[in-house]
Amino acid sequence: MATSPHNQAEAPAQDAPVRKKDRTHWLYIMVIAAVFAGAAIGLIAPEAGIALKPLGTAFVALIKMIIAPVIFCTIVLGVGSVARAATVGKVGGMALIYFLVMATFALVIGLVVGNLIHPGTGLQLSPYQESGGGESNATVDFLMSLIPGDIPVLPTLVLALLVGFALQSMGKAGEPVVNGIRHIQAVVFKLMMMIMWAAPVGAFGAIAAVVGDTGWAAIRSMAILMGAFYLTCALFIVIVLGGILKVVTGLNIFLLLKYLAREFLLIFSTSSSESALPRLIAKMEHAGVSKPVVGITVPTGYSFNLDGTAIYLTMASLFVSSAMGMPMSIPEQISLLVFMIIASKGAAGVTGAGLATLAAGLQSHRPELLDGMGVIVGIDKFMSEARALTNFTGNAVATLLIGKWTNEIDLDVARATLSGDNPFDELSLEPDVHGASTESSAPAARDEGEKEKVAVS
Repeated sequence: MATSPHNQAEAPAQDAPVRKKDRTHWLYIMVIAAVFAGAAIGLIAPEAGIALKPLGTAFVALIKMIIAPVIFCTIVLGVGSVARAATVGKVGGMALIYFLVMATFALVIGLVVGNLIHPGTGLQLSPYQESGGGESNATVDFLMSLIPGDIPVLPTLVLALLVGFALQSMGKAGEPVVNGIRHIQAVVFKLMMMIMWAAPVGAFGAIAAVVGDTGWAAIRSMAILMGAFYLTCALFIVIVLGGILKVVTGLNIFLLLKYLAREFLLIFSTSSSESALPRLIAKMEHAGVSKPVVGITVPTGYSFNLDGTAIYLTMASLFVSSAMGMPMSIPEQISLLVFMIIASKGAAGVTGAGLATLAAGLQSHRPELLDGMGVIVGIDKFMSEARALTNFTGNAVATLLIGKWTNEIDLDVARATLSGDNPFDELSLEPDVHGASTESSAPAARDEGEKEKVAVS
């Protein structure tokens, strides 16, 4: 009888530790609330809504401020990551080529869909800095002057590429510098996260201003963009990824989606595919793909295989240009596509990095379009789930494809797993009594360099 209290006291210690909810969950809720509140203000009191325009102006200025550091750090480290991945041999080289081809294809799809639906047409958004005279505007101008100016993106990109290749050529002698830049990147992303906590205020002001100026037309245009983006991502997964998967491996994309259902639920609740990284590694191994292929392809794909982000970047760019009444020409769109192929490598895993990359593309090609980004800030969170789900599915498909191309997959096991005859053991993901993770986390920890890269990218 005396042991009962003792056993009860030890019971909680034996349970899996309760996972704290990511604080960005509240940021997501706050942005959604701010969007609805801003739209309501714009519809009910249009003049008051237009007067809130400086809030969106300030947030866009903060995003512009952080563009150059984000691009520099991620490109320098990205060049080194490509070199490391390529040195692992056939698997790494094949994965990088596949990721580059699919990213380009996704960007092209985004441009095609954007040119077909012309999202944002008719809004005729005016530049944020446009305002009349008066004491209040002088105050706004003073506050805006406190935000540091932006740095040209294209020179930064060129410098980052040169520095990356220089460090790569230095070999081990350049590793201390690479590690230093990795720490600087962590600081930059911490600053980015601090800026993103101002997103609800910026979204509130931007949405209130555009709805106050254009009424229901703004809401309709934003709904069209979101609907088109979700539909494009769904078709990309089913037709493009599903078609390639069926032709190469004979596996069914719908069975794969069912197999990864729990991971999709986790991603949808966090708006980040990074939260499901350990589970994807474990499930791909369980599906018959060899540990080396999974250990190389999945972490590399999390930084380089961003199909959903690629579609988003091009569609959002066309939305802003149309909404500002300054549509991009075809040559400008192609130039933007090339830029996004490189710069999108900095849009992985960190809240706000996608907005920074979008701003970088606009600034490098049509700086005057940056003033229309406030509207995207308001609806960005609504599209984040589709981006994350598409990125995640793309990485799962890529792992199966690379496994097939390198003869490192047991297709019989894969078919049995996806059909449900070989169910995944969820208990294998639980920590053991010593707090160590199970076999599913081993591949992620196998290459510390890759693990660290994913954590900061």
